[in-house]
This record gives sequence, C-alpha cells and structure tokens, in this order.
Amino acid sequence: MAPSGRVEGTTVTGEKSGQRLVAGQYHRCAVPMTIPIRQLIPDHCPLTLRKLFPGNCGLINGAGFDRLFMRFQRFFPVFLVFGGLTAAMSSVRAPATQAPPILPQQFAGWEMQGGAQTSTDPAAADPTNAAVLKEYRFTDFASAAYAREDGRTLKIRAARFADASGAFGAYTFYLHPEMTKENLGDQGVSIGDRALFYRGHVLIDAQFSQETPMSAAELRELAGVLPRPGGSSGNLPSFIEFLPRRDYVANTQKYVMGPFALAALEAPVSADLVDFGASSEATLAHYTTPSGEATLMLISYPTPQLAAEHLKKIDAAHQLAQPQSGVSTINGSGTFFDKRTGPIVAIATGGISDGDAKALLGRVNYEATVTWNTPSENGQVHDLYMLILNIVVLCAILAGLAIIAGLAFGGFRILMKRLYPDKVFDRPEQMEFISLHLTESAVKGMGQGGPEGRGEAR
Repeated sequence: MAPSGRVEGTTVTGEKSGQRLVAGQYHRCAVPMTIPIRQLIPDHCPLTLRKLFPGNCGLINGAGFDRLFMRFQRFFPVFLVFGGLTAAMSSVRAPATQAPPILPQQFAGWEMQGGAQTSTDPAAADPTNAAVLKEYRFTDFASAAYAREDGRTLKIRAARFADASGAFGAYTFYLHPEMTKENLGDQGVSIGDRALFYRGHVLIDAQFSQETPMSAAELRELAGVLPRPGGSSGNLPSFIEFLPRRDYVANTQKYVMGPFALAALEAPVSADLVDFGASSEATLAHYTTPSGEATLMLISYPTPQLAAEHLKKIDAAHQLAQPQSGVSTINGSGTFFDKRTGPIVAIATGGISDGDAKALLGRVNYEATVTWNTPSENGQVHDLYMLILNIVVLCAILAGLAIIAGLAFGGFRILMKRLYPDKVFDRPEQMEFISLHLTESAVKGMGQGGPEGRGEAR
C-alpha cells in the first residue's frame, strides 16, 4: 500500500513511511487515530469482513492477538499443572476393599489341608436355619480341615456376619444349657470334643478328632488371628446389659433380631407383637425364683414412645388370651407381667408366683448413658483420609508457590521498568500502540471546513 492515499473515504498521510492515519473514518467512526497503515489491508477491513461488534466503534489489531497468544503460552504450563491436579482429585475414589479370608492357613501348629471352602449362601452354613442366619445379617461362610504332625485333625466351620451383634445372636441361637463355659474369644462354650465361640463378627464351630488339655489354648490362638470388624461394628447391643445377673441360668440367654429366630424359641409373645419392622430387637433369659423357673424377655425399641405403643398392644393381646378370670397369660401357661422402662418393654412369665414375677421385673431399670465415640481403627479409612489430606496440602502449596511466583515476577518487572525504563520491558520497537486523538480530530475537522470536506469524509 502506498504511504499516502485514501482508504474507504479516509485521508491517509505518509508520516514515517505510512505509520500515521489521521482524520479518518474506520468502522464508520469519524475519529482520528494512530495505527500502522500496513494493517489496513482488506483482511482487516470491517467493510469486507463481518464485524465482531456491530454498530460500535473499534479497531481489531492483529498484533494484539499475537501478544495475547504469547502471554497465554507463558502460563500454559501452569494451566496444565492445575488441570492435571483437578483431574487427579476428581478421579480419587475409595480404595476397593475385599474382605480378608476368615480362616488362616496355619495356627498353633495346625496346617490347613487343601483350601478352604467358601460360600455367601447361608444354606451352606446351616441348611435348616438359613433364614435365621440371614436375620443375623450373615455375609459369608468358610470351612476347612486342619491337621497336626501327631495325626490329630480339626474341622472348623466359620460364619461371618455384618457386625458383632449378628455373631453374638447366632452364638446364642446355637447355645445350649448343657454346654460348659470356656475362655474362648469374646464368649465361648464347649461340649465334648466340640467348641463354639465368637470373636468380633465371626462365629467358629470347631470339632476336634481328639481333645487335649491344649485344645482351648490352640483355639484362643485361632481367635487372635481372626479378622475383626472396624469402628462401631464391633459393639454389642447395649440393652442386653439390663438383664439381671443374679439368679441367671447359665447359657440360656438368646438374642433375637427377626421373626424366624423368635419362632424357634419359646417366647412369651409372638413376632407380630414384637414388631421387628419397627427396628426392634429382643433378648430372653431364664431365671430361678423361689416359686420356679421364670422367663424374662426384654424388647428394645428405638424410642420410648414406640415402646409405650407396643406395650399397649401386648397388654391388649394379653387380655384377649385370658382363658378365665384371674389368669394372666398369653401362651396359656403360667403368670404374665410386663412393664416399660425407657425404650424397653420387659415381660416376666412362667410357672412362678405374682410376687416373684414382680420382683424379677423390678430388677430391670433403664438408665440412659452417653457414649463417647472413639476414633475408628479402620486402616483403609485412615489411608483414604490421609490421601485427601495430602491432596489438600499439595493444592495449598501449589497455590502459595503460584502467588509467590506472581509477586516475584510483577515486582521484578516494576523494578526493571524503574531502573531501566524502556530498555528491558516495553521497548518502543516491540510496542505497537493505538492512540485515539479526539481533540486533534475536532481541530483538523474544522480546518478542512466547508461542505466539500464533510462530503469527502463521508
């Protein structure tokens, strides 16, 4: 393009080889401006291209886009780092957990023969009482045969439950009064060459080919290597602590979590009256009294209000079940007395006198307690927590480094501009500045004068 001329009705002067444009009309704006004339080519002309901002005054300078792109390239690695970090944080998931095997390969000199047989079907553990095990939240089962160098063998059947309450309930379900109390696991018994105990959420049924004085010690070592539940899953139901200890008949306590287990017992009330659908649970035990053996049943409900409502239903059923006046029974045998204490309904029944029944109920008194939850010892939860904490710390460190780097770069730039103005940064040969001289435009417009000048500008 020539140093001087006219572009779309615009007067162009040739100052410094065509570096100045004055008194022009660009983007239909009659304003003077300074612009490198080499940029006024058809590719940048708003009359030959669509306008980015229709109806507005402006100038699209290609060099500006170049500078913007160059600045973006400087910060591209930073954007890349933060983008990768964001993607890594969004992809964080809880580590896949797989339940450890129930039975060990060896313990106390016993070696597993072959592999353990496992199943998640409760019928594999007990075909007759599969529904009962399911009520106790059965999860999986394992059985294995062990042998020692002396030729003795041991068969172990192990059932794992969702929490310790399920293992305890299954333990009481298989418990019989004739069994002998043993120091095994959390609770254990034995009869002959067979031992039954639970540890955490695992129930163990061990059958020795030949019992020895060391058999109990060997099973205690087995209990020590069994998997344990984490957090509150290892806690037993708190309401069973309100069962009286005095006059208790050994090995008669039962813990019930559903109607199938209750139906297998001689319970004073039916499952309909207990109403397991209301998140209730029950425990039964036998007691000796001067007038005979009594059955004490405690039913725990989530709230005292629910307990009061169900007590009314039990009393109504008790009244309907009376075969004759003066006999207080539901199942038709013995005395029946009940009461509510907090969220617990207590029922005393059996072939005992009214005074003994009332005395037995008088020992059941609910006392509210406040429990302080201790930190969980679950290693997987701790690892996930540390992973998230480390990610947060890394983000804070990167953000701090970015702020420090920004302040350092900005401070260095300001210092260089003060010490060496226009020598290090913003040198004239690297700067292309657009200037709109509005006052100069008005003066020069008046200088051209007359309708000819105005018509020429149009």
